[in-house]
Amino acid sequence: MDTTYVHGYTAPEARRLGDQADTLAELLHAGTAYPAGSRVLEVGCGVGAQTVHLAARSPDAHLTAVDVSEESLAEARRRVPGVDFRQADLFDLDGEYDHLFVCFVLEHLPAPEKALAHLKTLLRPGGTITVIEGDHGSAFFHPRSEHAQAAIDCLVRLQAEAGGDGLIGRRLYPLLDQAGFGDVVVAPRTVYADASRPDLVTGFTRDTFTAMVEGVGETAVARGLADAGDWARGIRDLHRTTREYGTFHYTFFKGTAQRIPGGAS
Repeated sequence: MDTTYVHGYTAPEARRLGDQADTLAELLHAGTAYPAGSRVLEVGCGVGAQTVHLAARSPDAHLTAVDVSEESLAEARRRVPGVDFRQADLFDLDGEYDHLFVCFVLEHLPAPEKALAHLKTLLRPGGTITVIEGDHGSAFFHPRSEHAQAAIDCLVRLQAEAGGDGLIGRRLYPLLDQAGFGDVVVAPRTVYADASRPDLVTGFTRDTFTAMVEGVGETAVARGLADAGDWARGIRDLHRTTREYGTFHYTFFKGTAQRIPGGAS
């Protein structure tokens, strides 16, 4: 699988992923629990940030989690004991599972439709897939800032240059449907943060979203996508949304679908 993780594999990025997963656990994982004895595959588990919550909500399921990065898997094994972690490329996966869970993976792939088509072959007839993706185009905030918006746009552009799509959330329904899944349902999971919700201000606006944008600053400036001064102002303005009377909005999209019994593989 030819893909580049635009955010890198640094210790701060591992912390950011953990902050994101913990802050948004109820928002993203509500409605997702698997029966005892079911075979569940998490694709692209990274450092295990989402695996923690999968395992907690489905303690009696047989959970296998895979990722291409052995470094990330080492952290995942430390974070979530008792899960069967394996190093594997998505397109090399085989076997049969009752349920698949794919979170923040498709956005990094140059051909997400091919990835979904392959993943469908891993599901037993009647098995389900759950896919969660963000959409950086859904970010809006107060106070409004053209410099902050430009910084976000740089992240989207860098992800596109790496073969991914930072706006993929809005594409989940057609991607799942075109891959041949049935019973496709996609719904928004919206984060809204202001001073009345300090945990979200800290855990999401500052430590997840702003940290994610800030993390690509050196690359954006080095590639000439942003002037150093303008970039610094954009990041300052994003941080300004975490202060008194600042507000921040972002939408994730969660899709569920099924491999229809008797359907094409």
